[in-house]
Amino acid sequence: MTYLSTPGQTSRIRQRERDAIVASLRAGMVPRSGQQHIQVGRAEEIAATVRDIDRIADGGAGCRFVIGEYGSGKTFFLHLVRSVALEKRLVTVHADLSPDRRLHAASGQARSLYAELMRNLATRARPEGGALASLVERFVTGALNEANATGDDPAATIKLRLAALAELTGGYDFATVIGAYWRGYDNGDERLRADAVRWLRGEFTSRVDARSALGVRTIVDDSTFYDHLKLMARFVRLAGFDGLLVCLDEMVNLYKITGSAARNANYEQVLRMVNDTTQGNAEHLGFLFGGTPEFLLDPRRGLFSYPALASRLAPNRFAGRDLVDHSGPVLRLGNLTPEDVFVLLTKLRHVYAAGDPTRYLVPDEALTAYMAHCAQRIGDAYFRTPRETIRGFLDLLALLEQHPELSWSAMLDNVDIGPAVGAGTAGTPTDPSPGAQPAPVDDDELASFRL
Repeated sequence: MTYLSTPGQTSRIRQRERDAIVASLRAGMVPRSGQQHIQVGRAEEIAATVRDIDRIADGGAGCRFVIGEYGSGKTFFLHLVRSVALEKRLVTVHADLSPDRRLHAASGQARSLYAELMRNLATRARPEGGALASLVERFVTGALNEANATGDDPAATIKLRLAALAELTGGYDFATVIGAYWRGYDNGDERLRADAVRWLRGEFTSRVDARSALGVRTIVDDSTFYDHLKLMARFVRLAGFDGLLVCLDEMVNLYKITGSAARNANYEQVLRMVNDTTQGNAEHLGFLFGGTPEFLLDPRRGLFSYPALASRLAPNRFAGRDLVDHSGPVLRLGNLTPEDVFVLLTKLRHVYAAGDPTRYLVPDEALTAYMAHCAQRIGDAYFRTPRETIRGFLDLLALLEQHPELSWSAMLDNVDIGPAVGAGTAGTPTDPSPGAQPAPVDDDELASFRL
């Protein structure tokens, strides 16, 4: 038997991290940490987003649409880019869209999305999220240190530093809430500090309650969703970070909205973000949207049904399968190569063994045999949607671990690596709406876009 070692597979993996990675992947989900242990391919796409991150940190803005089939690795890619952004001193927020969380609404869905984003706010010190309170405290502590160094009144210093927010929509009340947090910090009033954080998270639903608690007349609501994201981007700069990256996955939920008026209102919000980030109206702010080809290309319900977005997101006409443009607003996740899949399987084997080569359950011959098995069962789809390939391989390793007497070669024919029923992301059916089939996409239009 032979065992291949790939770069980065020399260190052991903690059992807790190993268990979390394996459990997530077997459930068809992206692990919350440890992505570096299983990352393969996508080098050019990652390089393109790293350039975006550098541009955001330098005072610019960026907007990318990460497009791929169900199971192609969109969510994993977004998580990976988020981890890179955190390492480069950006603050990140992320959320999945759903019927209850949209970019534009009239019944609280946009505010709900904002609240979810703020709950998931992450910094390098707190990559798991929940970092909003520490972000505000970092700003207040920095202002207090500045005031102590200059001999100025801390409240005046904070007010002066927040003056830059006043020119933005809602900036005055945002600054007032930060000032209230400082008063609670200075006086030991935990209730006041908690109310300030609640307001910043978008958890107030009544203006009366907000005015009573904090003395402000506005709250984060459906109509101010994007305005508060721009305010937060500027505030994270004041707190000492280099910018804000907003990651929104499951954008296909906008495609599933049945009413054309509501769907177009959400697309109008997307257009506003695209315009601001490309025309220089936003600073230190970036967006990553994850969606399926139908969400982008469908001429009746997708983004291409909105003429202004179809124009802005049109592919480079000189690009093709062998000539890819990674500088445009759309990043199409191409197929993994057979070499990428082989390296992925070696990394999965390494993770399953907790980084100990002596605990490998299968040799390299099993990896190539498993790839041939996948190609025979589902053709080249396993290059496009590696999720089921990963799950099938980990299922095989699980059985071999529990039944050492079994032979991997005998087991291969009993492993079904086809798509599971309702395959898609967690909680998201593959149909665009309950009981309905996806609206067909024009084949010529799809062909012109594919990499």
